[in-house]
Amino acid sequence: MGVLRTIAIIILVMYALRILGRLFAPFMIRYVAKKAERRFSEQFNQHAQHNEQQRTKEGETTIDKVPNNKSSKNVGEYIDFEEVD
Repeated sequence: MGVLRTIAIIILVMYALRILGRLFAPFMIRYVAKKAERRFSEQFNQHAQHNEQQRTKEGETTIDKVPNNKSSKNVGEYIDFEEVD
């Protein structure tokens, strides 16, 4: 008799969770969507502010990285060509 009672309790709890899930699912989905929207808008605003700060005037040149020009003088043999008529 204890086994049937346990199975009945499990089935009732499952149905109760399904009913509560159907009632509260729209609220939970709405909450998650608003939270994601808020996070995305904050990231967009931070990105926009960052771009606005880095914006340069028209005609202004900026160099982000200076190339390393570490070349040795011993590159090869130099041949002086003469023009022959």
